[in-house]
Amino acid sequence: MSVMVVVLLVTIVATYTTTPIFTAASQVLIERNRGKSALESNYYYYEPDFLSTQSEIIRSENVALKVVKQLQLATKYRGYFFKESTERFVLVSIIKEKIRDLKESISSLVSGPQKENDLASSQASISFEPKSDAEIIADIIRGGLAVVPVKDTKIVTISYRDKDPAIAKLVADAVVKAYMNEMLDIKLSTSNYSLKWMTEKAAEERDKLERSERNLQTFMRANDLVTVENRLTVLPQKLSKFGSQLSSAETEKKELHDLLNQIRAAGNNTEKLEKISLFASDTVLQNIRERLYKADQNIQELSKKYGRKHPVMIRAKDELRILKQERKFEIDRVVSTIANSYELAGSKEKNMDDLLQKTKSEMLNLNEKFMQYSIMKRDVDSNRVLYDTLQASIKKQGVTEQSQSVNIWVIKKAGLPVVPSKPNKKRNMMLGLILGLFSGIGLAFFIEYLDNTLKNAQQVEERFGLTVLGSIEELKGKGNNIDTYVNDNLLSPLAESYRLIRSALLLTTADHPPKVVLITSMSKSEGKTATGINLARLIAQDKKSVVIIDCDLRRPRMHSLLGMANEVGLSSYLTGHTDVCTLLAIPGEEISLVPSGPIPPDPSELLGSAKMGALISELLTKFDFVLLDSPPVGAVTDSLTLSQYVDGTILVIKAGSTTNEMFESGVRKMNDMNARILGVVVNRVKALDQNAYQYGYSSYYAKDDD
Repeated sequence: MSVMVVVLLVTIVATYTTTPIFTAASQVLIERNRGKSALESNYYYYEPDFLSTQSEIIRSENVALKVVKQLQLATKYRGYFFKESTERFVLVSIIKEKIRDLKESISSLVSGPQKENDLASSQASISFEPKSDAEIIADIIRGGLAVVPVKDTKIVTISYRDKDPAIAKLVADAVVKAYMNEMLDIKLSTSNYSLKWMTEKAAEERDKLERSERNLQTFMRANDLVTVENRLTVLPQKLSKFGSQLSSAETEKKELHDLLNQIRAAGNNTEKLEKISLFASDTVLQNIRERLYKADQNIQELSKKYGRKHPVMIRAKDELRILKQERKFEIDRVVSTIANSYELAGSKEKNMDDLLQKTKSEMLNLNEKFMQYSIMKRDVDSNRVLYDTLQASIKKQGVTEQSQSVNIWVIKKAGLPVVPSKPNKKRNMMLGLILGLFSGIGLAFFIEYLDNTLKNAQQVEERFGLTVLGSIEELKGKGNNIDTYVNDNLLSPLAESYRLIRSALLLTTADHPPKVVLITSMSKSEGKTATGINLARLIAQDKKSVVIIDCDLRRPRMHSLLGMANEVGLSSYLTGHTDVCTLLAIPGEEISLVPSGPIPPDPSELLGSAKMGALISELLTKFDFVLLDSPPVGAVTDSLTLSQYVDGTILVIKAGSTTNEMFESGVRKMNDMNARILGVVVNRVKALDQNAYQYGYSSYYAKDDD
């Protein structure tokens, strides 16, 4: 609520102290020229960025400078713009001057005296002069100018806001005229620049075309590429022919080599040689064999008539010998012919291989030359196409350079504003109210988001899955003490909350209620000691004997709450200073107390000793319930040590104080020790965080308490 009031008051003050601003607006129709009147065009060309581009041109510095020059704002009306901001612009000029001097000093230190000429030239090229009056006024006009295209139309609204309505009207109309002049200047400068650029580019491309053509011609002449395409066609045929001949030569050589091997294997054995197919098919040898057969037959017939030395027999044998010599001579001739043929086949094979390799090399070289020729030819063709395109564009630009690319019509001039456009008091009040409301709500949610503490039982159950034995509402009212309030007001809602916790505790186990219960918390001041006292008192109301052991040997508090002495107690028994543990009966109550005794140097060692377990066992023989009040889990390990002697542990947390991380860390430590957690008691819960069931009990018992 306070946030909303503050925001609303700030809005009211700002609204009624703001200088009134008047706004004058004119409207223009802007269309692209498509060769004929845009109003007569039968087609609609969708250009989503066209009006946005024109709007930026209207807001440009060039248009603003034209307005300043047109209305003489830098001379005749200079005092109107500078009467409130002169000091500011003088200060800006001084700052810029100081920056310029600083840069000059740095440049002189870096460059040194040997670069004075370079420094002078750089200073001449860089200007740090402050803006002129016309440029400053142009910036002011641009700040008050607004250009808004009308949705789904080609109309643009040009408005100017100023504290003087007459100035607002003059500037709004002048901007339209300056915009028209700027579009004409853009068209003329663009056409002239395009024509000049294309002419220069065409000259460059012409030179490139001539240079590439000369290079191509020189390359063709140097590499004899006049008939390159025919040669590329013939060479593959030659390559195929030489390959075929080489294969034939290799086959012939192989056959002759095999034949020579057969001849060498036969040696001088005429019969084996004649069995070779080449000798068997030779016509001369066939004739000699027939003649030898006849001569041999003749000798056999003559031997029947004549003796060995008969002239006829001698002549017949001589004839046989001569025939055998002829056969041998013919065989030697054939062998020699085969050997010569084998050598010729090898020579032919080598020649064919040389021709084949030479043709391949020639073909590769020709391919490389032809590839380079193709690249140069492509370069020539590309340059020729680009040059022809530029020439055509120059002719087209010369014909269309006088045409206007954008058509502009003024459909509404700016009127003199009567009512200020700013501030809108009703709107500002409404916005202030809404902003204040949402700011308060948002701040509340943000604070809630940053709060990572546990606030009620539902959060404990949902996040950690632990049983909540009960919730204790925060005790209000000055002078009320939680340590004595329950005992003094047994019918109060707070007492009933403890009764619910007592009932839930007794039902945590199936066979019998837990007899030995450890009560601890995550950190100090969470209410574990008060919870232990009140729980013991309510258990004693059921005619049960209860003893409380103050196991907090570091910061004992139980004896002071119950008004008992603490000179001798648990520490005295565990250290052996006394053989009997001190057991104090609480006056006027049905509970007993084992005080902590003097603070020892090492409480964890004492609480983990065998005497502690023996003490608890001994007390169980005398009392129905034993409650142990121990230090917080998050601070020391005393509670973890005591968990081995108890039937279960009750964790006490303070709503809105115990964080999720703190509680999760404590539960993890208990689980690591296999300690049984009977449940959680949520202490000091805000009234808004209680559930409907608890609200009913509160209202019911409040009447009895009254």
